[in-house]
Amino acid sequence: MMNGILNIYKEKGYTSHDVVARLRRITGQRKIGHTGTLDPDAQGVLPVCLGRATKVCGMLTDKDKTYEAVLLLGTETDTQDITGNVLEKKDTGNISPEQVEECIRGFVGEYDQVPPMYSALKVNGRKLYELAREGKTVERKSRRVKIYGIRILEMDLPRVRMEVECSKGTYIRTLCHDIGEKLGVGGCMESLLRTRVERFSIRDSITLEKAAELMEQGQLSRVLIPVDAMFHHMEKAVVNRAKAALAYNGNPLAPGDLELSSESGSGRKNLSAGEYRIYDPDGIFIGIYRYETGRKCFVPEKMFLDPDERKSGKRD
Repeated sequence: MMNGILNIYKEKGYTSHDVVARLRRITGQRKIGHTGTLDPDAQGVLPVCLGRATKVCGMLTDKDKTYEAVLLLGTETDTQDITGNVLEKKDTGNISPEQVEECIRGFVGEYDQVPPMYSALKVNGRKLYELAREGKTVERKSRRVKIYGIRILEMDLPRVRMEVECSKGTYIRTLCHDIGEKLGVGGCMESLLRTRVERFSIRDSITLEKAAELMEQGQLSRVLIPVDAMFHHMEKAVVNRAKAALAYNGNPLAPGDLELSSESGSGRKNLSAGEYRIYDPDGIFIGIYRYETGRKCFVPEKMFLDPDERKSGKRD
C-alpha cells in the first residue's frame, strides 16, 4: 500500500470525489481521501492522501489557501458563480477602477461571511445545496473568515482578476458576491483556480492523466510526498533500538529512550512541552508524540507506522 500525499491538479468538470474514485482505479487501493472540496468548475491544487496519510486529511482541510479568481461585476446569480441562474443584472458604467480597488481592499482582514445556499454545509442533516435545488432557502449563520491579502492582477471592468490568500472555510464566490453587493451593482465569480494549499503549490501539481502514466511506469511513488513532510515544523527525535518496540506499539517513552535530531540543534536537557516527530533507528516514521513536562515523558498523539514498511525496513 502506498502511503503519502499526491499534489493533484483538479481539472474542470471533475468533483473532488471523482478525483478520489479515479485514483482508486489508478492505484488499485481503496484507502484514499481528499483534503477539501473544490467545485466541479473550479481548477487547481487538490492534495489527495493515500494509505496512512489519510489521517492528515482534516489537518490539510484546515490550512490557509491561495486562489486566483475572476470577479464579474453587474451580474448576480443564485449560486454566486457564473453557472447559476441570473437573478439580476445591473449597469457597471458608473463605477470607476479606483472605487472597485478601494472596495476590494476593504475586505482584507477578518469579516463575517454567510455561506452560500449552494454549498455542502449541512443544516439539520441536509446539505444546503440539496435544499437549494428544492427551491428552499434556510437561514445560515455567518462565519468569521480571514482574508490575508488580495492582489488585483488585472482589471477590465466589469471583470477583475485577483489573487486571494485566505483562511479555511472562506468561499471565494461569496467574497465576489459580497464585493458586488458593497459596490451596489452585484457580482458573481466567473472562474476559480486554487494555486496553493499549505505547502502544496500548483507548479508542483500533476494531472490525473499524469498520475496514471506514472503508475503504469512504476514511478508514482517518486511524486508521493511522505507523511512526515507535513510535520516538518516539529522537532525530530529518534528512539533507540532497545526501546523501538515500545514506540511501534504506541507506548509512552522516557526522555532517555530517544535522542533529539541534530537538525533541531537541541539536546535532551532542553526538552520542552510540545509535539515531536518520532522515528526508529532505521529512519522509519513512527508518529507524533507530545512531551509532557509534568509527567516527564513522551505520549503518542497520532501513529503513522505502516507494519509492512517496518518489516521491509523501507522508509517513505
